[in-house]
Amino acid sequence: MKNIEKVLISVATYKEAENIENLIKKIREYDNYSKILIINDFSNDKTEELIKNIDDKNLDFIERPRKLGLGTAHKLSIFYAIKYNYNYLVTMDADFSHDPSYIPKLLEKAGPNNFIIGSRFCDGAKSDYKGIRKIISICGNYSAKKLLNIELNEITTYFRVYSVNLLKKLPFNELNSQGYSLGVKLVWLMKKLNSELIEIPIYFRDRNKGKSKIPKTQIFISFFDLLFIFLKNIFFKQKFFSNENNTYNFDLICDKCNNSFFSVNKRSSICLVCNNEKN
Repeated sequence: MKNIEKVLISVATYKEAENIENLIKKIREYDNYSKILIINDFSNDKTEELIKNIDDKNLDFIERPRKLGLGTAHKLSIFYAIKYNYNYLVTMDADFSHDPSYIPKLLEKAGPNNFIIGSRFCDGAKSDYKGIRKIISICGNYSAKKLLNIELNEITTYFRVYSVNLLKKLPFNELNSQGYSLGVKLVWLMKKLNSELIEIPIYFRDRNKGKSKIPKTQIFISFFDLLFIFLKNIFFKQKFFSNENNTYNFDLICDKCNNSFFSVNKRSSICLVCNNEKN
């Protein structure tokens, strides 16, 4: 991949003050050129203060007023990448489970029609998960792979590289899933767009600071969302946009946050920064 191409590295955070400074430093050890975007759901843990004290002109920060979830944070990063004309979007977790040293390897495979994922389950990969967490992770990925006929061993992790060229074609009004369910749906949409699906082996490490914020109900929600995608795959043809995409709107300005990241539904537009709705 050429250095002249614009890359956005997006990190969604919630109560990650223990990790965020070190993570940004570690990213910069392997990537001095990409823009880093931190999307923080109001943590009340001095995350914002820590970020603003970092001397990095290529670092942006969006503070949301409350916990709005990983799904909307991921969707916001997509909007940001499109709005500011990036070529590629890298997404990753803030807890060091996604090692920044892999970023160059993932970006090596980036291309206008490629989707790349850092995989725990392909040849050469490794994961710290043990016991029931490992079983749930393996079963979840295997089920999604078989039900949706996706030729990847890893589908649920958010360590990814998207082509913004492909993201522009997505129907954003249909990206209503949350957490890992949205992650699976996005992989399925990449497959439906006939993109080249590529997995890079990584060592997925368990966090050593902070606590996991994954809701216990996420497993059941993800299962039903997977069944919904499976049924839609059988009975409906997926719609994409080749030119103007009217399912997002950058012209609207949010009265509460002065941002312009709106997901457009049939009857209203919802701001992904503060969840303010406009009819």
